[in-house]
Order: sequence, then structure tokens, then C-alpha cells
Amino acid sequence: MSLHEEIFEQPQVLSTMFTDQRSKLQQLAGKIGKPRHIFIAARGSSDNAARYAKYVWGAFNQIPVTLATPSLFSLYQQPPDLSDMLVIGISQSGESPDLSAVLEGGNAQGCQTLAITNQSSSPLARAADEVIDIGAGQEKSIAATKSYTGQLGVIACLSAAWNGDDEQWSQLENLPRVIEKSLETETVLQRYAELFQEVEHCIVLGRGFNYSTAYEWSLKLTELAYVFAQPYSSADFQHGPIAVVRDGFPVFAVAPHGKVFPDLAGLLSRLKSEHRARVLAISNDHNLLDLVDAPVSLDPQLPEWLSPLAAVIPAQLFSYYLTVAKGYDPDHPRGLTKVTKTY
Repeated sequence: MSLHEEIFEQPQVLSTMFTDQRSKLQQLAGKIGKPRHIFIAARGSSDNAARYAKYVWGAFNQIPVTLATPSLFSLYQQPPDLSDMLVIGISQSGESPDLSAVLEGGNAQGCQTLAITNQSSSPLARAADEVIDIGAGQEKSIAATKSYTGQLGVIACLSAAWNGDDEQWSQLENLPRVIEKSLETETVLQRYAELFQEVEHCIVLGRGFNYSTAYEWSLKLTELAYVFAQPYSSADFQHGPIAVVRDGFPVFAVAPHGKVFPDLAGLLSRLKSEHRARVLAISNDHNLLDLVDAPVSLDPQLPEWLSPLAAVIPAQLFSYYLTVAKGYDPDHPRGLTKVTKTY
């Protein structure tokens, strides 16, 4: 199974999750109850999924979410007080010892623990009270794609389940169709990859729910195409880093409609007019797409809270084709293995 094939499996993985696993996830959410506070341990793409959880569970469920510092549990053995928290580990493989150490620390403090993983027999799963199997099937490619969107899907489903919100579920059930539409951007993204093939460094911008997408896109560009890609919130970017942008500097942005769109659109307009940046933008706003050098369209009806699941698809495809354009092998990025164990 190639990376390209796994990218195209994502609509089916999510469709199966939103239909076949709905009842199970609702039952599990009821069993856990709505937590007062959530503490998440994750690495790599899973850490980017955790960034999405901060926004979804914070905005829709009013649950504060904290990202763990695993070395406090594994190396320092000086864990923080996790009283009254739900401790969650998110990992494709569930094999990293430092993530399991966080769940074990939560167990020792009497917390409820939950593993979200694509490997239900993994050490992380064995350390948890409850396990959610993403159900993405074996992901053979080193770069996470379907396991990442599967993690986002689980996070979105838990939000809907904790709320008992039928409208959220209806939007989730429609999402695979929207993602199929995102896959139709493949041809234009292949062309953009040729135009940007000389890029060695870039800025990736996102905010709000798509702060996670900026980080995930940056990771894909770095691990596949060996581009030094730095992710920023559009707000943080204006507090100093904007100074790096000069004529032709590549800026990639995720800017769908929503609460943060005016901020992102204003910044991208400024980067074009004042800094003469070269901008590729993923958006569903026609005015913004007309402004940038390389426009990538999203469904205009896409709900902002679910936009990361659709917006990351063209980001994955662009990273894949940029890797190919640079003459690298997207299925065998150098120095990487599928399972990474950190301590």
C-alpha cells in the first residue's frame, strides 16, 4: 500500500467510523461521562490531532484541554497533579514508551484513562481503562494520513457524543462526501508542486481549528519533501516572524470560512501587497482565492469545526507531489521508520 493510495482511503475510513462506530462511541462517552479537564499525551501527527482536540472540546464541550509533557513521567519521574482529569493517549502505533508512561501515571493517580489508537493491542492500549480503535486499517506508509484524519474523526465524534448533538452527527455523516471533493484538487496540486519544487523553506499559517492543520502540513512537508516548514498561528506570526517574508517568500495557508477567517485573510492580503510573498492558500472564500498565487478550493458549505478533516487532504496531496517533484521517494523518507519509540 502506497502513501498515495492511503490518502485516497480516507473518505471510506471516516464514513465507516461515522456510521458503524457511532453507537459504540456514544456508549463510551456516556460511560466516561463529561470530564472536567482532559490531559493528552501524543507525539508527531497525533500531537497535531491533540491541538484540534483543544479547540473542539474547548469550544463545543467547554472542557479545558492540556497537552502533556511526557518526559515528566518517563525521564524525570516527577509528574504533575492530574486530579479529576481524563488522561488520553493518542498514537497511531501505541508503541512509544513515554506516552504509555503518561497513562500509567494517570492510573497511579486514580484517573480515568483512554487510548485512541490504530493498534488496539498496543502497549498504550493495554495501559488504558478504555480504548478507541480508529479502525483505519493497516497504515503501511511512514507518513501518517488516514490514521491522522481518523484521530480527528474520533475527537469530533466524542464531542458530538458528549453533547448529544444530532446536528453535529449530521455534519459528520456528510463529511466523507466533502472529503471526496477535496481529493478532486489532485490535478491542480500536482501542477502547484511543480511550480514550488525549488522551495527549501516556507511558512505555514493557520488559526483556530486549523492551527492543527498548519502543524500537520508543516510536518508532512518536512518529513516527505525535506522542506524546513515553520507553522504559525496567524496571530503569533504578526508578533515578529512576519519580518522574514520578502519578495517571493513561500507562504502556505489554511483559511476556510469561520471566526478566524478575517484575521487570516487580512494577513495574507498584507503579505501579498506589502511583502510580495508567493502564497498558496486552501480556502472556500472566492475573494481570497482570487488574491493568492496558488488557490485551492474547499467546499463552501464546510462547517468550520470540521474543516481540518477536509483541509488537510490537499495539504497531504501537495506534500506528496512536492516530494515527487523534488525527486524524492514519498514512501521511503530518509531516516524514518513507521514506529518511533521515545522515552
